[in-house]
Amino acid sequence: MIIIPLFVRHLKSISRLHVRYLNENTKDLKWRRIRDFEAKMPTSRIDPVITKLESPEFKSIFTPELELLQSVFKKYNHELRIAGGAVRDLLTGKIPKDIDFATTATPDEMKEMFNREEIRMLNLKGEKHGTVTARINDKENFEVTTLRIDVVTDGRHADIEFTTDWKLDANRRDLTINSMFMDFEGRVYDYFFGYDDLKKRRVAFVGDAGTRICEDFLRILRYFRFYGRISEHPNSHEESIITAIKQNVEGLERISGERIWSEWNKILDGNFGVELTKKMVECGVGKYIGLPEAPDLVNFERICQSAKIQRLKLHPVTMIASMLRNEQEALNIHSRLHWSAYNRDLALFLVIHREDKISVNPLHPYQYIVLNSSGKIKDIREYIVEVLKYKGTPELAEQFEKWIPPKFPVNGNDLKELVTHRRLIGQAIMRLKKIWLDGDFKIPKEELLKRLPEVLEEINEVWNQEKKKEVVSDSK
Repeated sequence: MIIIPLFVRHLKSISRLHVRYLNENTKDLKWRRIRDFEAKMPTSRIDPVITKLESPEFKSIFTPELELLQSVFKKYNHELRIAGGAVRDLLTGKIPKDIDFATTATPDEMKEMFNREEIRMLNLKGEKHGTVTARINDKENFEVTTLRIDVVTDGRHADIEFTTDWKLDANRRDLTINSMFMDFEGRVYDYFFGYDDLKKRRVAFVGDAGTRICEDFLRILRYFRFYGRISEHPNSHEESIITAIKQNVEGLERISGERIWSEWNKILDGNFGVELTKKMVECGVGKYIGLPEAPDLVNFERICQSAKIQRLKLHPVTMIASMLRNEQEALNIHSRLHWSAYNRDLALFLVIHREDKISVNPLHPYQYIVLNSSGKIKDIREYIVEVLKYKGTPELAEQFEKWIPPKFPVNGNDLKELVTHRRLIGQAIMRLKKIWLDGDFKIPKEELLKRLPEVLEEINEVWNQEKKKEVVSDSK
C-alpha cells in the first residue's frame, strides 16, 4: 500500500524534470539548428547592398495600397522588403506580374498589427509557413512571408524556423537570381551574387546544386524553366548542375503531377522549349514526368521546328503529343500529370487525327468531325486548329477558323416515318451529312431525303456483315 504512492511520486518527479529540461533546451535547439544551417551556407557577399534601382518599372509598382502597407510595417518597427522573382524582373526592366514580400515580423506580429490597423486578412492557412495575406482598401492583396530557414526537408515539404536574418532566408532559396531582396528606396540586397549571374545570363543554384535539389526535387524543373527565361544560349548548361540533376532525378517521382505540369507547361511555352525538353530526357527526367520509355524525339523536333519556321505557336500539349505514338501513351501521361479534361482530350485528338486524310477538299474531313460532334463544338474546333498547325498547314487552319458551320437541313423528326428501326436514325443522319458535305453544303432537304433509301441500304449491308462476323466468331 505504501510502495505504489511512492512510485507514483517518483514518476511525477521525473516528469517535472523532463518538462523543465525540454523548456530550457527548446530555445537552444532552435539556435543550434540555425547555426547548423548557417554553417552550410555557400560563400556570400560581405556587403549585400549592390545597387540602388531607379527605373520607371520600379516606380510603377507603387500604388496607394502598397504605400499604406509599407507605412504600417514601418510604424510597428518591422522591416519589409520585396522578395525573389519580383526583384529579378525589376532588375531586367520588367514590371513584375506578382510581387511577394518578406519581413522580419512573425505571423502573430503581422496579425496583431493588421488587426489594430483594421486591415483585412485572407487565407490564414498560410501562416503555418509564415505567410499572411493582407487585403488593403478592398483593392489589392499583398502576400507577406516571415523570414525563415528550412531546418528539415524531405524533397517536397520542409520544417521551418522563423528568423530575422535576411541572409539565412536568402540561402534557403533555389537559384541565385531568385535570392535577392529590395527595399522601398530601390536598394537591392544580394547575398549570393544573383545580380552578377543575372547580368551574365547565368542560371545557378544557391550553393551546392545537389543540396538545393534534394530540398525540393521540383527545383530540377524550375532550373530548366528559368534557364529558358534567362539564358541566351540553348545548350550552355554547367556540367556540375547537369550532373546533380542526373544524380537526383528519381526524386521527381515524389512530386505531384500538378506541380510538374505547372513547370513543364511553362518550359514548353518559353524559349528553347524543344532543346530543354530534350535535355530533360537526356538527364533521365522523362519517365518520371509521364513520357514513354523512348519518346519520339525526332518527330518532336521536326514538328516544333516546322512550326517555328512558319511562326506558328503550338499548344504545349501539341508539342508533347508529337512525342507520343498512340492513345495509350497519351492516357499514361495524362495519368501522371493529372491534366484537365481539355488537355487530355486534345492529346487524344491529336494522336487519332494527325494522320493525313484523303479528300478532294482537305477541310472536309475536319468539317465532318464538327458536324457530327456531340461534345463542346468550341473545344473540337480548337483541337482541329491544333491538328492543322501540327501538320504544318497554317493556311488551312486560318480557313477553318473562319468557317461557320451551316445548319444541316434534316433532323430526326424528318426520318421517323421513313426509317423502320429507330436505332438507324443516327447512322442515317451521319451518312446524309457526308453527302451534304461533299456537295459543299448546297444539297437541299428534299434531295437528301431522296437519297435516304440508298443510305439505308448501305447501313443494312454493313450491319449484316457485322452480324456474320459475330456468328463466325461465336462458332470458334
